[in-house]
Amino acid sequence: MTDTPLHATPATPRKLQIGFIGGGINSAVGRAHFGAVQLDGIYELAAGCFSRDAGINHDSARFYGVAPQRVYDTAEALIAGEASRLDAVVILTPTSDHLQPLLAALQAGLPVICEKALVADLDDARQVSAVQQQTQGFLAMTYNYTGYPCLREMKAIVDSGRLGRLCHLRADMPQEGFLRQDRSGKPMQPQAWRLRDGRIPTVYLDLGTHLHQIVHYLTRLPATSVAAFHASYGHFPEVIDYVNASVEFSDGIHGSFTFGKAMLGQRNGLKIALYGDQASVEWLQTEPEILRLYYKDGSIEILDRGGDMPVAAQSRYNRFKSGHPAGYVEAFANLYQDIHHCLLAYRQHGRWQSGEVFGADFASSGLAFLQAMADAARTGQRVPLTAP
Repeated sequence: MTDTPLHATPATPRKLQIGFIGGGINSAVGRAHFGAVQLDGIYELAAGCFSRDAGINHDSARFYGVAPQRVYDTAEALIAGEASRLDAVVILTPTSDHLQPLLAALQAGLPVICEKALVADLDDARQVSAVQQQTQGFLAMTYNYTGYPCLREMKAIVDSGRLGRLCHLRADMPQEGFLRQDRSGKPMQPQAWRLRDGRIPTVYLDLGTHLHQIVHYLTRLPATSVAAFHASYGHFPEVIDYVNASVEFSDGIHGSFTFGKAMLGQRNGLKIALYGDQASVEWLQTEPEILRLYYKDGSIEILDRGGDMPVAAQSRYNRFKSGHPAGYVEAFANLYQDIHHCLLAYRQHGRWQSGEVFGADFASSGLAFLQAMADAARTGQRVPLTAP
């Protein structure tokens, strides 16, 4: 992890030019990524195919400041027209639509930044891995939550041994969208793609993938088996909206995973807690700048970015001083800084390595983890997991 300045370096006098596939102004993910890539002045959104809807596509280009001649009707046309001009393409379509543009970009030699989850199932992941190995292409995933400075501080605490021997952990991501009503009493309507389940149900790809990545980032523990229950409790019985899983990790460490979209009162209650035999630590996404530590003697320590946080206090995480909380978009921006370093290394050496940025192999292992969890829920049997 490097405490880098928040602007392009002398070695990179120009901004890296990127294009969006998906991410129109009618999507939350598009606005989040656009805000993040603008924040530190190291990227320029130069091209895009933002939507299949021609009006939204061109309205998005105007909003993002992309020249009309670099707006394309299809992802295929964008890759054909921009592969030699862009430094990377960012895939922001729904997960089920990732595969074809992802393969096409890799085959065209265009580096790829891909919103999670990588693809919708393991068969598609195998295709991506095969093409990436064949082309030796660049592919980085955007798991934004581990861009939060306090989660990076939490990892440093775990690595220091301050918690003692890790015994068990809890990873929760409760949300309420599939059970909420609007002011007229009608169910709030999710995007259509969220109401289709495949072999790995969409809620696993949407929320479970974050918990898998965060726990791996913090602990690097391999999971050995999983048992799970899932159900539908919300307005949309055709899709799974609640998952509770028991995950066994190496060294007898147990993990409890709960996530879903039918938990009223929970806008986004992402919470991670790690329990050691000397201390425990927890982080809540709605209090992004605070870590709570609990010790054997009963004392409680609250750390915040304005206090004793060696990692979160680094200048790269302090666009705004403490007391002005860094949040969701800033976490994305932190990750885009890391991806920027990876892209430069790839351009210079043809390879890259990062403790903060995860690629296709990790994303595929996450899909295998989620597939096993879904299989365990369907069969009622504990499912063994093999190391990737």
